[in-house]
Amino acid sequence: MTEKIYLENPYLRELSAKVVKKDYIDGAFHLTLNRTLFFPHLAGGQPKDEGTINGAKVIDVYEENENIIHVLEDDVFSNNVNLVIDWDTRFTHMQQHTGQHILSTIFDKLYRAKTVGFHLGSEFVYIDVTLPELDTSTIEKVENYANKIIFSNFDIKTYLVDKHEASTLPLRKQPIVDTNIRIVEIDKIEYSPCCGTHVRATGEVGIIKIRKWEKYKGNVRIEFVCGGRALSDYRWKNNQINEISNLLSVKDNTSYNAVQRIYDENKDLLNNIRNLKKELLQYKASELIEKAVIHNDIKVVNAIFEKEDFKEIKNMATQIISISKAIVIFGVIEKDKCQIVLGRSDDIDINMRDIFKHTIDIIDGRGGGSPQLVQGGGTKIDKLEECIDSSLKMIKNKLYL
Repeated sequence: MTEKIYLENPYLRELSAKVVKKDYIDGAFHLTLNRTLFFPHLAGGQPKDEGTINGAKVIDVYEENENIIHVLEDDVFSNNVNLVIDWDTRFTHMQQHTGQHILSTIFDKLYRAKTVGFHLGSEFVYIDVTLPELDTSTIEKVENYANKIIFSNFDIKTYLVDKHEASTLPLRKQPIVDTNIRIVEIDKIEYSPCCGTHVRATGEVGIIKIRKWEKYKGNVRIEFVCGGRALSDYRWKNNQINEISNLLSVKDNTSYNAVQRIYDENKDLLNNIRNLKKELLQYKASELIEKAVIHNDIKVVNAIFEKEDFKEIKNMATQIISISKAIVIFGVIEKDKCQIVLGRSDDIDINMRDIFKHTIDIIDGRGGGSPQLVQGGGTKIDKLEECIDSSLKMIKNKLYL
């Protein structure tokens, strides 16, 4: 059994140990030591520690049969090894995990809401609590309460109890083991069975900031950051607010109102542009219909466009075939490809898909649609005119034009 020094002293950063067992599995060395500083990754909880053993990077740490296994790509070439953990990683995990205990106990005490999910990620932490919904005022109340606990700098201690002793404590959740139950206590405020690493006093958490929350599987998922992560989160947000306020020549505390005003103005402008484009398309469609070649009372509108928005050209084709007895054959040349649209009015008996299937290969293209309107694109731009002409010829033959 590996002695878990990280539980006894989570502040210890370096330690010597002996290799008890070494296996070579799938291109990596798996070391079992007599004792370790390295916290293993645990499903649904705290991530593993980072660091080195005899200078070799530890790429994974896991627990198996009460032993801690350390995975390395390089051999340590010794039975006596030196362990060094990455302190920044350890400390941020301690801050985040302790912050989670503080938040979870507040939700439990104030709202009888249980924590049913916990994830400590590389950037953010979240908990799932058994509440149907949350509002801003409730979040602010919880956040203020949590930070008062932090600023009060309450002592945090850990100790082992048996099943009977555990039953006498006001535990926030029940232990999953019956012996050697490790309790994390925040000065008679919070009691929870936990095998993670934690700071010595709440003040070391620094600050808790709830970033966002959302409904999740009947509960509420709350995302937050603590300590150094909260500082980083504030820093980038502050930088962006300052950049936005400078860009808009407004004070930082009025930048939201300025952005909202610009957003509303832009929304109105986009609506105006959309309406103008619609009118322009109608005008272009009318102009093309006027210039259409008429065969047996059927108007054939045939054109190739360059640097036009394909969606708008398709909309124009749809407008034209909405009138009686009209055929549309459009080509569009774009930067590195070309596209075609073939369409016909409801009162013309021809399957445009059949025409399309026989001509799209000319531009090395593909696409699809309905018997009335079909579209597709290809890469042979220099063959677009040939594709359009072939489509027109087939349509004329089919309709005896």
